[in-house]
Amino acid sequence: MPQDPTDRRVVVTGPPRRARRSSGYYRPRTEIDEQTTLGHTYVRSLMRIQLRTGLTVFAVLALLIGPLPLVFAAAPDARRLEWAVLGFGLYPPLVLLARWYVRRAERNERDFVRLVEDR
Repeated sequence: MPQDPTDRRVVVTGPPRRARRSSGYYRPRTEIDEQTTLGHTYVRSLMRIQLRTGLTVFAVLALLIGPLPLVFAAAPDARRLEWAVLGFGLYPPLVLLARWYVRRAERNERDFVRLVEDR
């Protein structure tokens, strides 16, 4: 008694292997990974704000150190003043400026990661 091929049909059910995401699901990390225009805009905004932070530090540094040669030229016989200013007077502002830059750069990156991470 031969069996009919339609009688031997087996139906297999189980959980889907991949969960498909709805088309309306938005993931900024995917945009960045796939290098889409939107992802490029995200990265460019991070780079722009980091550049702005660096230029701010550079401007403050130039305003702080730039006039020193003129000050030293105005008082040619004040060698001890030059060493005191360069050795002790300039160090604390440079450390504070460096600390501000690092904290600001890390905050920019933290904000960017918070924007990109899935919630």
